[in-house]
Amino acid sequence: MKKSAIGVLAVMLLVLLAACGNGDSDSSGSKDGSKLDNLKEKGVVKVGFANEKPYAYEEDGELQGAAVAIAKAVFENLGVAEVDGQLSDFGQLIPGLGAGKYDVITAGMAITPDRCSSVSFGEPEIKYGEGLIVETGNPMNLKSYKDIAANPDVKVAVMSGATEKDFMIREGIAEDQIMMVPDIPASFSAVESGRAAVTTGTEMTIKMALESANNEKLEFVTDFEQPDIEGVPSFGAAAFSNDDDELREAYNEELQKLKDNGEIAALIEPFGFTEEMNIVEDDITTESVCNGDNY
Repeated sequence: MKKSAIGVLAVMLLVLLAACGNGDSDSSGSKDGSKLDNLKEKGVVKVGFANEKPYAYEEDGELQGAAVAIAKAVFENLGVAEVDGQLSDFGQLIPGLGAGKYDVITAGMAITPDRCSSVSFGEPEIKYGEGLIVETGNPMNLKSYKDIAANPDVKVAVMSGATEKDFMIREGIAEDQIMMVPDIPASFSAVESGRAAVTTGTEMTIKMALESANNEKLEFVTDFEQPDIEGVPSFGAAAFSNDDDELREAYNEELQKLKDNGEIAALIEPFGFTEEMNIVEDDITTESVCNGDNY
């Protein structure tokens, strides 16, 4: 019995020493390094993008878009050679980040107080307003969210997870007027089929999606009245897990360099954005947006 006990203790000691040895060898490797060190060592960062043109989309087998261009520029400057971009439904980005599927998510995602409690946003990269798409001719003369609210028979389609649902409710649109759909094409289909009279989304997203669809049955409302509420205009940014402070701060540092040298404007202009309308003012910060100080 004593010999057996001694043998067991010896085995346990060997296991413990082996574990300590593994820990020592990993301390200089990727396992125990910082998140940024790990990404540099691997040479690749997994980034989740919402499949929304012009922020992120696939064309000729390659990812394109303003959010893609910014992310690639920042991570290249951070020493991470490859962005492994993965397109996703917008509503799956934050859950995917929380589950460890992505290192970062970005898609012109609007910074909002609610989201600020779930993820850690980088500094704002781009600003944008809202837009409407209706049947050609705009037969119901819808030019604002208040117009929709004034007619309870109007149904509006909106993509799941988008901020527009909250905007519309605050403008007086009833919950039962709002139809949630998985993506932009589904929202167009809802209007074209008559299941909804209108769809809404970020201005550039739905405008460019309609141009790509070349659908003569629908039109973009050019004289849409932007809602005068907290959250409009929206400020889009990359988002990180709440415990990834070092990676977020490093990202912010390189992002600021791109802002200072004017490269942000050059990166987003090929995708339809303009310096006058879409560049974030210097005094707008993530902290101020999260706190609601800008509205």
